Amino acid sequence: MLKFANAKINIGLHITERRSDGYHNLETIFYPVKIYDAVETQLSDKLELEIHGANLKADDDNLCLKAYRLLAADYDLPPLKIHLLKRIPIGAGLGGGSSDASATLQLLNEQFELGISDRELEQYAAQLGADCPFFIQNKSTYAEDIGTKLSEIELDLSDYYIVILKPNIHISTAEAYKNVTPLTPQIDLRRAVQLPIQEWKLHIKNDFEAGLFELYPQIGEIKRRFYELGAVYSSMTGSGSAVFGIFEQETDVSEMTSLGKIFLPMDL
Repeated sequence: MLKFANAKINIGLHITERRSDGYHNLETIFYPVKIYDAVETQLSDKLELEIHGANLKADDDNLCLKAYRLLAADYDLPPLKIHLLKRIPIGAGLGGGSSDASATLQLLNEQFELGISDRELEQYAAQLGADCPFFIQNKSTYAEDIGTKLSEIELDLSDYYIVILKPNIHISTAEAYKNVTPLTPQIDLRRAVQLPIQEWKLHIKNDFEAGLFELYPQIGEIKRRFYELGAVYSSMTGSGSAVFGIFEQETDVSEMTSLGKIFLPMDL
């Protein structure tokens, strides 16, 4: 069986508190975008994983294998060969690994008719990573705590043209958090996102940007160039390093290829 795993962007991201367990509480809005990895499974004599399109190790730390083993602990699953085709860039803040994990959970649930509800799948997904539960429902969502407390929010950007640019910079989550100071948000993100999109740049920000733009000026330059080309809103997504621009109409951004690789969302 085959399942496509899409990326996400963050509309606003506030780091609100460092927790006693070492994690951080945050608030953000996850929004799905049409850039896809693909996960395919076939029956096999043993559990194995093949990764195509990215230089990743197919070892026990891979989230697709972790997702399989998580369900196999509760359900009688046969050994499978999992093929993972990567297109979502790594270390970009686009949630590719989390999406792959959740897609694997959903694929196994469908393939073997396990009858697991979406709510239960979210609980499994939360054990794999903070962003993973979002990809089960996979629609615009307000997220709190470490990113696992989810509530639906009305947000539709389908009439806009979204461009994502990933510079040749890999930012680890640890590095991103090292350069951010938790603060109480000055605005209500849920209300701010209901403002006209032309006003977002005045009110909605990603707390990771300030520290990372200082370390990697190229990322800040991408955001600046998107605005120069007419974006109504631009931001780094997640903990970076990818930056997205939202345009009111299809826009030629080919002049920005010197800053990184451009990804245009597509319909399957």
